[in-house]
Amino acid sequence: MGHKITTEFEPLHLAVLTVSDTRTLDNDTSGQLLVDNLLEEGHQLADRKIVIDDIYQIRAILSNWIADGDVQGVLITGGTGFTQRDSTPEAVRPLLDKEVDGFGELFRQISYEQIGTSTIQSRAIAGLANGVIIFCMPGSTNACHTAWESIIRPQLDARQGPCNFVNELKRSVTPACSSRG
Repeated sequence: MGHKITTEFEPLHLAVLTVSDTRTLDNDTSGQLLVDNLLEEGHQLADRKIVIDDIYQIRAILSNWIADGDVQGVLITGGTGFTQRDSTPEAVRPLLDKEVDGFGELFRQISYEQIGTSTIQSRAIAGLANGVIIFCMPGSTNACHTAWESIIRPQLDARQGPCNFVNELKRSVTPACSSRG
């Protein structure tokens, strides 16, 4: 694995997990935004789930995706705040092989321009586990938009230089859909 930059887009198989005690597929605007954005970019939706804010239920779903030969990345929205129920970072960190420290730092820096000092209450994190990139962002639709557009989208594009995460990810066992171009 290295930091080879290509001139070709490489579609990835990405899963979306919404952590919430109240969201359903009908009102999950943050999860839907992530699904719409990844599909619009040319990636494939490997799976989508909504789970209550419970450390062990989050870990169970995430562990299955980390072990799945088709999932190359996971976008998690919700559970990154400071309420008693917010437990996404605690659920995810033990599963990571490496943490991407700069993701949370850069997300908070960019968010500061939008929401001021409230950004310090975001515990956004990212990391790699078994060749799967995992991004954890707040549950607000605006926060997901900021994270996707400013950080995640370019880092999941093999054409992004001087480096990106694509070459660090496991190869999917299922080839990308040939209708995607």
